[in-house]
Amino acid sequence: MAVVTFLLVPDVHLLDLAGPAQVFSTAADLGFDYKLAYVAEQAEVVTAQGLPLRAATSFPELTTDDLLVVPGWRAPTLGFRGRLGTAMLEGLRIHHQRGGTVVSICAGVDALGWAGLLDGRRCTTHHELQAELAVRYPKASVIRDVLYVHDGGILTSAGIASGIDLALHLIAVRHGPAAAARIARHMVIYARRNGHEQQESVMLRHRGHLDDVVHRVQDRIDSDFTKQLQLRELSRVAKVSERTLTRTFKIATGLTPLRYQQSLRLEHAEHLLSHGTTMENAARAVGFEDARALRRLRSVRN
Repeated sequence: MAVVTFLLVPDVHLLDLAGPAQVFSTAADLGFDYKLAYVAEQAEVVTAQGLPLRAATSFPELTTDDLLVVPGWRAPTLGFRGRLGTAMLEGLRIHHQRGGTVVSICAGVDALGWAGLLDGRRCTTHHELQAELAVRYPKASVIRDVLYVHDGGILTSAGIASGIDLALHLIAVRHGPAAAARIARHMVIYARRNGHEQQESVMLRHRGHLDDVVHRVQDRIDSDFTKQLQLRELSRVAKVSERTLTRTFKIATGLTPLRYQQSLRLEHAEHLLSHGTTMENAARAVGFEDARALRRLRSVRN
């Protein structure tokens, strides 16, 4: 039986913890041999969302098959500030030195850095913390805008929900993609994302403006990006002229409505390709007549 031990610190984010814990708990429910454990320096840890959690104050007996997971905590900036004492940090180091796997979610990577586990390794974290991580640990290679990184028994992930993707990746590595897909279906997860996929989707990346008219048009494009959407139809949604819509949309997002739709199509096609879909099928799934247009978009992007 593999033991998955979550090392909890004050202000731990619930989803950083609950997402991966649900993956391994579901795996156990489906017959895979996992046991979950929770440790902390104090018997009670209060989460960032105010929920108190109970935990053991010492590590269980660990083997090389076991996982040590450090979920992230509320951290507008990194700053470990003694959240774990020397005994817990030493436990992380010893487990890795003995061949065990150590995992961090979001800001939890800072604990791995303090434990000396990032030197000479590739790693990642939440996109808002990546620059600071690179400064704090110059011997590490911070990989930006990916969901998770696996390097020599050290796995690090981006923020919050990406911990689910990382946990499913570990299931796939240990038990095969079919097992990960089965667990994802059981958890009603739309799709298991690969580690290299971007942290910010096109939909989120171009939503940081305050123009309600443009947001309405984006809502329309988001819901039907696989269809042929005419500018005159979008202008009716916006209740402005086509020329005004094109100008205001570009001011708000940096793109024309057509380029925004193409970006959505390309992102979705890349996701399908990364999961083994052929170029022709991916192109048709996102609304192109054949693969030529998709190939052109990919070549322009690269």
